[in-house]
Amino acid sequence: MVLTYSLAFAVLWIAWLISWAVGALWASKPASRPPRQDERFYWLLTVAGGVLLVLNYRTGRPSLEWTSPDWLERVLVAIAALGLASTWWARVYLGTLWSGRVTRKADHRIIETGPYRYVRHPIYTGVLVAIWASALVRPGPLGLAGAALLTVSFVLKLRLEERFLMQELGPAEYEGYRRRVPMLVPFWPVRG
Repeated sequence: MVLTYSLAFAVLWIAWLISWAVGALWASKPASRPPRQDERFYWLLTVAGGVLLVLNYRTGRPSLEWTSPDWLERVLVAIAALGLASTWWARVYLGTLWSGRVTRKADHRIIETGPYRYVRHPIYTGVLVAIWASALVRPGPLGLAGAALLTVSFVLKLRLEERFLMQELGPAEYEGYRRRVPMLVPFWPVRG
């Protein structure tokens, strides 16, 4: 059944990527961005992690393969689908404020409704859930390394994003949100 679930993950990710690219058309223009060199390292990690994750599926049987029951593979596909669906829930709440890069829009404001009342970065949370479910359905060294690199990449990006928004929106407004809402994991204790 590995081929069937590999195909299910491929279809799921391709459909999400296409819908995500089409959805970018409704984003408003940026008012400001950090310098590109501030974003290069996390982009490099993102590309490397994505390549490793894809190569894990292309190389055949990974050396760390486990014998998972069919139901576990179904659960992992469902978890990945829920993670990707939650990214759209968050993106709808962001509306035209969404951007693929760290950006401040002209009418930028902090969104604290929908998934943003549970975590400050629900899109990253949903994508990471889907990435780890994808890696665990065939847990080879390439896939696990790819998922780890993508996790580090997203944490670096969201920290840059928070520093940038703190400067752009003012520390008083953004710091209050940071004190109330966890970064990536819902209901995680927030440090005051």
